[in-house]
Amino acid sequence: MADAALPLAQGAQPPRGWWKRNQQTLAPWLFLAPGAAFFLLYVIFPIFQSFQVSFYEWDGLGEAEYVGLRNYDELWYDDAFYTSLKNNVIWLVLYLAAIPAGLFIALFLNQKVFAIRLYKSLFFFPFVISQVVVALVFSWFYDPTFGLFNEFIGLFGLGPIAVLGDERYVTVGIIMAGLWPQTAYCMILYLTGLNAVDPEQIEAGRLDGAKGWRMLWYVVLPQLKPATFIAFVVTIIGALRSFDLISVMTNGGPFGESRVLAFYMFEVALSEYGFRMGYGAAIAVILFMIMMIYIAFFLWKMYRDEREG
Repeated sequence: MADAALPLAQGAQPPRGWWKRNQQTLAPWLFLAPGAAFFLLYVIFPIFQSFQVSFYEWDGLGEAEYVGLRNYDELWYDDAFYTSLKNNVIWLVLYLAAIPAGLFIALFLNQKVFAIRLYKSLFFFPFVISQVVVALVFSWFYDPTFGLFNEFIGLFGLGPIAVLGDERYVTVGIIMAGLWPQTAYCMILYLTGLNAVDPEQIEAGRLDGAKGWRMLWYVVLPQLKPATFIAFVVTIIGALRSFDLISVMTNGGPFGESRVLAFYMFEVALSEYGFRMGYGAAIAVILFMIMMIYIAFFLWKMYRDEREG
């Protein structure tokens, strides 16, 4: 008892509580907890729920009937599913053009030229407007009676072409509309990456005689790998989950030829002709697995590059 009453030695710190000792470790987790909880509740849980619902026949209101793999078996023989899958592949291939386009626009905007802020605003504009607005603008652009597209090709003696009414051109036409805002997004990513490029490496490359394409390929692009990775992932996800443009511009037409998996999922599960939640969930699972294959590949590639570096 006498020892407990002794005053603290000169310079000694009083004993701290458990919170004080662990404050720096726990504080970041406390800030992350609300976001993590919402992510688990509204993203992770619905993903697993979709897997579960895909094994049932359910209209969304009544009692669900367990049917096992019947929904997936039906997909195997569904021509509309294969049309949607084919269109998604076309979206994936053509949508990737947004990445090099965004890079070259970013390289241009990174220069010191007259009225550069005006150019940046014009290229940034598509990113901040709604996809619905983009769809309406391009619907007018492609209109066979007064659209600028047909006015332009008419100068060469072509047209008029009803792009959104022709099954040969409709998917490509919608993708061109989607590339407008997606290129702006990639441009923003690369502009941010260019601000972090090491000027000493640029100067060293110049001393070694590198310029133009050689400077871009061997000096600049290796430093833009993080931006390129994000651009690839976001562009692939955007191509696979495309829905807004198709819904506004064609509603899946003509004759269902512009459908993609996300739109077909909505059509069979939630539209006036659908209410087949299990079948829609099966399409969602297929779409999710395709998306995860691409993302896992890029994550693995990035991890390998980091280890080799």
